[in-house]
Amino acid sequence: MEKGNKRVVKGWIFYDWANSVYNLVISSAIFPVFYANVTESHYLKTVGRDKLLPGENVMVEFFGITLSNSVLFSYVLAASFLLVSILSPLLSGVADVTGSKKRFMQFFCYLGSFASISLFWFSPDHIEWGMLSIFLASIGFWNSLVFYNAFLPEIAEPKDHDNISARGFSMGYFGSMILLVICLSIIMLGDPAYTKYSFVLVGLWWMGFAQVTFRRLPHNVNKKAVKSGRIFKGVVELKRVFNEFRQTKRLKRYLLSFFFFNTGVQTVMLMAVVFAKKEIDWGEAGGDAGLIIAILLIQILGAGGAYLMSYISSLIGNLRTLIFVVIGWMILCIWAYWLQSPTEFYFLAAGIGLVMGGVQALSRSTYSKFLPTTDNHASYFSFYDVAEKIGIVLGLFFFGLMEYLTGNLRASVLSIVAFFAIGLVLLIFVPRKESVKGRKVLSASRLAALKDKEGV
Repeated sequence: MEKGNKRVVKGWIFYDWANSVYNLVISSAIFPVFYANVTESHYLKTVGRDKLLPGENVMVEFFGITLSNSVLFSYVLAASFLLVSILSPLLSGVADVTGSKKRFMQFFCYLGSFASISLFWFSPDHIEWGMLSIFLASIGFWNSLVFYNAFLPEIAEPKDHDNISARGFSMGYFGSMILLVICLSIIMLGDPAYTKYSFVLVGLWWMGFAQVTFRRLPHNVNKKAVKSGRIFKGVVELKRVFNEFRQTKRLKRYLLSFFFFNTGVQTVMLMAVVFAKKEIDWGEAGGDAGLIIAILLIQILGAGGAYLMSYISSLIGNLRTLIFVVIGWMILCIWAYWLQSPTEFYFLAAGIGLVMGGVQALSRSTYSKFLPTTDNHASYFSFYDVAEKIGIVLGLFFFGLMEYLTGNLRASVLSIVAFFAIGLVLLIFVPRKESVKGRKVLSASRLAALKDKEGV
C-alpha cells in the first residue's frame, strides 16, 4: 500500500474523532459525575440523611461487598484493563497472521459503542449490571485502539508519525468537545434525568463516525490468508515477534519507561474527576459545572499541547521532549496534593491539558518510529498496549489501595509521582540509536530498519 495517501491518513485520523467521545463523556466528564451523584443519593437514602458528614465516604454494595464508590469505580476499570492486556497480544497475533486488523478493530468499536448505550439503564439499585456496562465499554475502547494504532506505521513514513499522531489526538479533543457541549446543552435545557441520553449519543457518535475510518482503511494489506489454526498460528507469530522484540535494546528500554510514566498519566486522567469531586471545595453548588469547565479547558489545551510538543520534538527530538513533559507531570501531581479552591483546580487543569496531549501523541509516534520494518504491526503494538494496560491496572489498584489504607484521596494522588519518577529515570537511559549488539543478532533484512530514525 502507498504510504502517505492523504485519503487513508485522514480516514485513520477520523477514528480519533469518533472514539474520543467515550474517553471524555464516559471516562472523564459526564459519567463520573453522574455515577458520583446517583450513588451518593442512593447511599443517603439508605442511611436516612440529607447530606454527607465531613470526611464521609459514599459506600456501595457490590456482590455483597461494601466499599466506597470511588474504590469500586477504580477496581472495575482496573479489571477491564487487565482483561485487555490478556486479550490484545493473542488477538494481535491472529490479526497479523490473517491480516484482519480492521475486523478486530470493528468488533471492539461496536462492543464499546453498544456498552456505552446500555449505560442509559444504569441504576444504583442494580449496580452490578451498570458496572458491567462500564467494564465492556472500556474493553471495547482500549482493545480497538490496539489495532487502530497498528495502522500508523503502515499508512505513513516515520518522519510523518509525530505530526499525524498529533493530528489524530487533536481531532479527538475537538470532536469530543463538540459532543460534550451537545450533551451539556441537553442536560441544562431539559431535566437532569436527561443525563442518561448522553451515553446513548456517545455510542451512536462512536460507531457512526467510525464508518468513515472503516471505509478508508485497507483490509489485509499484505494479502495474508489462513484457513485453519488461526489461534495456534497467531500464538506462534506472537512468540516469533516477541523474540525479535527482545533483541531491540532501544525499543525495550523505551517501552519499560513508557510503562511507568504512562501509568501515572492514565491514572491521573481516569481519576481526576473523582478527586476533584471529593477534594475540592466547590461550595453549595456541588461543583458539577466547575468540573465540566475544567474538563473543557483540558480538552482545548490538550489539542494545542499535541501540536506544540510535536513541534518541539522536531527541534530537540522525541526523547528529550518526553523528558520535559514527564517532569511537568510530576510537578502537577505534587501541586494537586495542596489544592483547595476551584480556581487552583482550573490552573491545574490547564497544566494537565498542555502536557496530556503532548505525552499521548509523542508516546505513540515515538514507539512507531522505533519499530523495525515488519508486517506484524498489531503484534508489536500489542506489547505497547499491554504495557499501557498493565500499568493502568497497577496505577488504579495502587490509587484505590492508598485511599483504602489512608482514607485520604490526596495521598493517592501524591503517590502517583513515584511512577513518573521511575519512568523519567528510565527514559533518560533510552539509547538514541539501536545498540550494536542488537544489530548483530538480527537478520540482515532487519538491520537496515533499525538504523537511527529522524526526530528521535
